[in-house]
Amino acid sequence: MSNTPKTLNVTEQHQLLDALLAKDAPHKSFRKGVRNYLIGCLMLEAGLRVGEVVKLRKSHLYFIDTPVKTLVLTSEITKNQKERTIPVSARLSQCMSEFYKESPWLRDDLSSRRVFLDQGKVNYLTTRQVERIINAAGWKALGRPVHPHILRHTFATKLMRVTDMRTVQELLGHSNVTSTQIYTHPNEDDKKKAIEGLG
Repeated sequence: MSNTPKTLNVTEQHQLLDALLAKDAPHKSFRKGVRNYLIGCLMLEAGLRVGEVVKLRKSHLYFIDTPVKTLVLTSEITKNQKERTIPVSARLSQCMSEFYKESPWLRDDLSSRRVFLDQGKVNYLTTRQVERIINAAGWKALGRPVHPHILRHTFATKLMRVTDMRTVQELLGHSNVTSTQIYTHPNEDDKKKAIEGLG
């Protein structure tokens, strides 16, 4: 049994995000889709853990009413109580803007309030609920379950192709570099590219 984490390829990432967005749904469901799409993007584009996503507050994502350029994950929401900063990609920034537009309650709300509410807008989303949301989108888009951690693995694996292990360690918030080393294993695409590169 291989230790290599499962990841999503580019096509699967798009399919999963489309399933989360559910853009053809009625407006009420579309709003929920915008929320779910942002949740997916936070894991795929910024490598957040599911436990960090559900603890995000308005002040983590927005400065007044504008998406932040850098996510500052404060120590009280990270797994190892260590603050980390992650630059916000163009796609993630767009998702954050869209979510803000579709969430009028955010505009008159305290910045200390958590961002992700359930459908009744009363309770905060739990990690279990987010797992169910991602899993359901996986079945719908790919015909198989997708655990939120696969999205974080995908983010890390993409990073390993473009930067060094120390940077990946920082962005993932790993205390120890050995936790990051799992992402140095080549996948089938890497092996294929290497062979093709031989000319």
